[in-house]
Amino acid sequence: MKRLTFFLLLFVGIVTLSFAQNTDELAIRNILAQQTKEWNSGNIPAFMETYWKSDSLMFIGKNGVTFGWQKTMENYKKSYPDTSAMGKLNFELVEVKSLSPVYFFVIGKWYLTRSIGDIGGAFTLLVKKINNKWVIVTDHSS
Repeated sequence: MKRLTFFLLLFVGIVTLSFAQNTDELAIRNILAQQTKEWNSGNIPAFMETYWKSDSLMFIGKNGVTFGWQKTMENYKKSYPDTSAMGKLNFELVEVKSLSPVYFFVIGKWYLTRSIGDIGGAFTLLVKKINNKWVIVTDHSS
């Protein structure tokens, strides 16, 4: 009887953990969908809501490392001053992987379809659950 109870509890624990991970992965995918929606509407401030509002936010791009939410938003606005430069964003997610109950690692490709010429690249994200909300804490886009 003890064995049966043990295996039943083990099974319930695995199912619960799997459900939580699937729920969290869906939440991560939803913030990236939200980013796409806001970018495609030309709204950089709303796009930035998915990032950690902290001076410790780290963005790594072609110009090196930028620290801070505000500086990252300023760089986006400078690089993409209007909807023509912004184009239409599309993500292709390669992997969304749980590292712990509060961290996810995301690998993907990004594409901008623009009248001034299409561009694209790859990205890696570290996403963290802070105050029960998933936010991007590190973004390496190239």
